[in-house]
Amino acid sequence: MINGKNLIGFTESAEGDKTFRTFNPKANLENEWQFYEASETEINRAASLASKAFTTYSKISAEKRATFLNSIADEILGLGDTLIEVYMKESGLPEGRAIGERGRTIGQLKMFAELIKTEMWRDSIIDAGNPGREPLPKPDLRQTAIPLGPIVVFGASNFPFAFSTAGGDTASAFAAGCPVIVKSHPMHAGTGEMISRAIVQAAKKTHMPEGVFSNLNSSGIEVGQKLVSHPLVKAVGFTGSLRGGRALYDLAAKRKEPIPVFAEMGSINPVVVTQKALENRGKDIATNYAKSVTLGAGQFCTNPGLILGVASDEMNNFVKELGSKAIEIEAQAMLHPNIYESFHDKATVVMQQQGADIVAEYSQEVNSNFSGAKIVTVSGKDFLENNQLHQEVFGPFSLVVQCSNKAELLQVIQNLEGQLTGTIIAEEEDYSKLEELISALQDRVGRIVFNGVPTGVEVSPAMTHGGPYPASTDSRFTAVGSGAIKRWVRPFSYQDFPKELLPDFLK
Repeated sequence: MINGKNLIGFTESAEGDKTFRTFNPKANLENEWQFYEASETEINRAASLASKAFTTYSKISAEKRATFLNSIADEILGLGDTLIEVYMKESGLPEGRAIGERGRTIGQLKMFAELIKTEMWRDSIIDAGNPGREPLPKPDLRQTAIPLGPIVVFGASNFPFAFSTAGGDTASAFAAGCPVIVKSHPMHAGTGEMISRAIVQAAKKTHMPEGVFSNLNSSGIEVGQKLVSHPLVKAVGFTGSLRGGRALYDLAAKRKEPIPVFAEMGSINPVVVTQKALENRGKDIATNYAKSVTLGAGQFCTNPGLILGVASDEMNNFVKELGSKAIEIEAQAMLHPNIYESFHDKATVVMQQQGADIVAEYSQEVNSNFSGAKIVTVSGKDFLENNQLHQEVFGPFSLVVQCSNKAELLQVIQNLEGQLTGTIIAEEEDYSKLEELISALQDRVGRIVFNGVPTGVEVSPAMTHGGPYPASTDSRFTAVGSGAIKRWVRPFSYQDFPKELLPDFLK
């Protein structure tokens, strides 16, 4: 079923001479499939097909695009257990996670199909003209949103379904009327190929133009760089590291025609715990956060990597309890040996900084690529003076910052880089004193969670999954929820047009 070839429009292609394999981190061995990296000729062909398809696909009715999206969902479900097995082989993630993420992916596709059944999502404005207005006639203006053109989507390492081949970027771009070229993630190229075949099958069944979708393999950065630089590509969706996202952003800005790169580049997601909350339920909070820190081996972009509070006996007790509970949770396989090594390297850097105190570190014997939790604490003063402590440690890790007072805590928040989420754990009696804290967090994050954990992102019209740089490259947009469609369109106005020439939804 998996042959390792690129899918360019409706055609399989393997013209390149570079090959690679994916890796099973749980079994600690290479998978059996060999993949062919896309050549420059194949990249150009995919871009040319996408550009040609855009002319047709951007004009296809919302009803037909919705049918296409629903058909993709059906085709993915039709892949059955085989898809789940390949996902697990390439990610090391458990079956329950695979099934849950597939469900979220199906849900996203159906959500966008439902969204575009009417044209309300375009937020169109009809500003009727007044030819009799003095001293000058008023023109008739009708504004709407139109698709940008071919989109390149980069698959994410930590979400082989929901943020990859048929994930939120692809679904929202299809919904907006944009063809998509996926740069498949090398860690789960087999999963990507199976999903790609489902998309192509759906495109054929629903009579979409060839080139509405292509999937290109790559083991390194060259294919992605060429796609972002290609003059026929009009925007980019990326979920991954700050280094990778920033490189693509800079590359897109240097083009003769600069294009937007909507990149989500990681976050340490600060959590603030009040003194009253620690007094009343410190142990329960520690237990919940131990689970959140280690969920999915800590490989979520909303992992609570930073916990803030004012130093006290209750805070000390909380830190000890958090460490104790976190290392009770069994070690889990990380996505890939490279991610495992990066986690340990970055955690070690933090743990070796001046003032850093290792609270707990999982020490039981584990298999290759498996890791348990690491909890570290540091003072607010040391955190403020050392930017090395601000870095994201992608994995089951959290740094607890114990501030000398509320003023220092606010200073820590104000000095943070942009984040996806912030969380406040508080009691009702704290409410009257939270305004300053809420304001400080609001300036640094895209979403504030109250009395919960940041792990888990609801796919909802009201969701914001983005934030100030470097959480994302443009804090005005979300990568999750129905609002994600806004990334792939631009405002456009018709002035004094005959009704017969207007789109139906503007007549």
